[in-house]
Amino acid sequence: MTSLKPPAQAAALHPRAGRRCHNALNALHSTHYFSPDTGRELGEIGITHPKAVNFAARTAAMGRVGAGVVTAAFYNYKHETVAQHVPGIWDTASPEDVLAARLRAVDTTLRRLLGEDALTSPEMAEAAELALRATEACSRSARPLYSAHADLPVPEQPHLALWHAATLLREHRGDGHLTALQHAELDGLEALVSHTATGKGMRPKWNFTTRGWNQEDWDAAVERLRARGLHDGAAELTEAGVELRKDVEEATDRLDRAPYEHLGAAGVERLTELGNVFAGAALQAGAFPADLLGKE
Repeated sequence: MTSLKPPAQAAALHPRAGRRCHNALNALHSTHYFSPDTGRELGEIGITHPKAVNFAARTAAMGRVGAGVVTAAFYNYKHETVAQHVPGIWDTASPEDVLAARLRAVDTTLRRLLGEDALTSPEMAEAAELALRATEACSRSARPLYSAHADLPVPEQPHLALWHAATLLREHRGDGHLTALQHAELDGLEALVSHTATGKGMRPKWNFTTRGWNQEDWDAAVERLRARGLHDGAAELTEAGVELRKDVEEATDRLDRAPYEHLGAAGVERLTELGNVFAGAALQAGAFPADLLGKE
């Protein structure tokens, strides 16, 4: 006898489920930015300046692009700083050589931070499978960094496949985030200043070190935000500023929901759980500088 019961409905995806999953995977992806292995591997092919290492590692998937393309895609870096190293880095090493060096650095970094048992565990293979499944629903439209990385082959080893998928999901969300920032009329430095004021962004000194800004630039951005009623001129966002940042994050969630809807609520929950385990282990192993986040 045929049942008259309606089919079971899949659990609805929480509005912030994708954000939470992304945050866990992004932490794992980001370990190589602070790893000495990245500097060593790129140094062996001739790229030694710390800023050049950063630009080369993240840009190589786009090919031999110039400073303008990098500034546009990165959004919150000072163009003059980018132009000091791009496109000159491609005269030192090809994008293909940089990509190979980066993957070697990711491999040794994750082996050191997580340990061999974690890399060969069923959980690592499961996380890689789930993350890659989520990427099936990513969109290339208006997402240059994601789209460039989506052209790269998926590594065979599960920990590198997970890192690759985490990179795709990170850049997919990041490209959409830039759309949300522009809609909020926040330029690159204003985005950094307002994010730092939430207590979640990098400390100003790290933005100076990595993005090329200085205190004068920072103070001018604070003043622009203050004039819009978004910043108190000291270190805090106003109520309007807090609301604007909330709107930006919610818009980013909407633009980034497709991969996580494709994976489904149960898959997203499991991937978030596994991502937090691996990211937590990396954090405990000293993957990030102790003074990276928060306000000064």
